Amino acid sequence: MTLSFTAHWRDELPATYTALLPTPLKNARLIWYNDKLAQQLAIPASLFDVTNGAGVWGGETLLPGMSPVAQVYSGHQFGVWAGQLGDGRGILLGEQLLADGSTLDWHLKGAGLTPYSRMGDGRAVLRSTIRESLASEAMHYLGIPTTRALSIVTSDTPVQRETQEAGAMLMRLAQSHMRFGHFEHFYYRREPEKVQQLADFAIRHYWPQWQDAPEKYDLWFEEVAARTGRLIAEWQTVGFAHGVMNTDNMSILG
Repeated sequence: MTLSFTAHWRDELPATYTALLPTPLKNARLIWYNDKLAQQLAIPASLFDVTNGAGVWGGETLLPGMSPVAQVYSGHQFGVWAGQLGDGRGILLGEQLLADGSTLDWHLKGAGLTPYSRMGDGRAVLRSTIRESLASEAMHYLGIPTTRALSIVTSDTPVQRETQEAGAMLMRLAQSHMRFGHFEHFYYRREPEKVQQLADFAIRHYWPQWQDAPEKYDLWFEEVAARTGRLIAEWQTVGFAHGVMNTDNMSILG
């Protein structure tokens, strides 16, 4: 299978993003990649053989078909309406086309400043990228729906948190990065036609069996609620607590 990418989000939802390129880190280098996942996705091993820089894993290059965007969304944080948020340090590079016709988002976390960074620096640190990778892979092998970690890049870029840490990037994969907050963003802007565009996009790409159903929005909403409930119940079976379960962090796919 040839590695190829499409840009459904960029092509079909023009009001929901800003197009921009990642900002590379200083002396970035690839320190880990998920070889099992890479094999499953038919990603050529040669892409990970980077001796000069970090390649696509550090946002230094793009693969054919990639069209990077930072998404805008809003959300409730800790029960309070927070207004506009968005990808403050992540960039959706593209959507990998899989053999069955579905797609998989490649999202680079720590990719630099975006129009939605607010007071942030656009960066991730090595500590947090390792933690996310471990947690997401553990969830996957426990049989709980999750994003996946494909690679980690570290660098000589200093990033200030509680202490000074090494700037890093994480390539995160997911079937979709559509969030509850995307819908809230346009609902509170009183743009119902864009809320419907988002719902139609979700149904078209993730629930195509309902596209022609008269009650498709009811069916879709019920499924989103059920999936989310099942996900949280599965977290509880392994003693996992999210900690930052705000609507801008909740996937529409559960």
